[in-house]
Amino acid sequence: MKRREFIALLGGAAAVWPLAARAQQRERVRQIGVLMAGANSDLDDQFRLTAFQNGLRGLGWAQGHNIQIDIRKAAGKAERFRPYAVELVAAKPDVLMADTSPSTAALQRETHTIPVVFVRVSDPVGQGFVADMARPGGNITGFTNYEPAMSGKWVDLIKEAVPNIKRVALIYNPQTAPYTPSFLPIFEAAARGHGLTLVNAPVRDTGELEATIATQGSEPGGGLILQTDSFLVVHRDLIAVSAARHRLPTIAVVRVFAASGCLISYGVEASSMYRGAATYVDRILRGAKPADLPVQAPTKFELVLNLKTAKALGLDVPQILLARADEVIE
Repeated sequence: MKRREFIALLGGAAAVWPLAARAQQRERVRQIGVLMAGANSDLDDQFRLTAFQNGLRGLGWAQGHNIQIDIRKAAGKAERFRPYAVELVAAKPDVLMADTSPSTAALQRETHTIPVVFVRVSDPVGQGFVADMARPGGNITGFTNYEPAMSGKWVDLIKEAVPNIKRVALIYNPQTAPYTPSFLPIFEAAARGHGLTLVNAPVRDTGELEATIATQGSEPGGGLILQTDSFLVVHRDLIAVSAARHRLPTIAVVRVFAASGCLISYGVEASSMYRGAATYVDRILRGAKPADLPVQAPTKFELVLNLKTAKALGLDVPQILLARADEVIE
């Protein structure tokens, strides 16, 4: 090969090599660990996960191409969160996504360096996940599914739908909804405003859950408020059947409860939160720090009424309430 040709070839290779290197860098597969609170068989849980994955895809991240998503599902069982968190952190992902407070708490125990984006956390400051909503300050940030006014709204709605209601039991599992006691004063004030008695009703397993519902149904005028709680979500069908047996109107935070047979659901529209989580994961993968990404409060809510359940309870739901509903199940 002539000297001039060799120099030209060498120069061309030098020009091509950085392009090839940059292309290889762009295609580097990033690792995302996901800890979900629901079960593998839960279609609603899969719907939320799909919203997250679709959000990532819309931002240029595709499973098996430039990201690998490793998923664990705790099925609402408190004892599963920590071992799954250990597994996910041990894989040293680029970022973690935590679904609900128990997932976030489990991941926080295992890492203070890997970025964590949470979804469906009710009290991130009170639970010590972030220092401040505006400037989280650590390796954790995300999207809440609760604001204080929602507690009063649940009481308002069940009173509006069931004017002769006398008392409501606030049901939650302390292991999967440990933040609930801090919200009790808000619930109590709202109940007093309507002349209702609020019953604080923690449950730790399905036996206690059924017994509590039976106790509330032993006298007329009772109703149920279901706290934002992954344990209750997993057992929503059991709750709906038991509440129907004891003729108890029930309000919950997510649509799946109304779809399962509870009277009302009112809360944050789920898919918007998970698409939002995808945007934060995207920003972190591109160099942003969780400490600088403010925690996002809920902005989009949905009210769902189950008219079939209302008829079974002998309720005549006010037309003004029906008109406000985003969805009516008949």
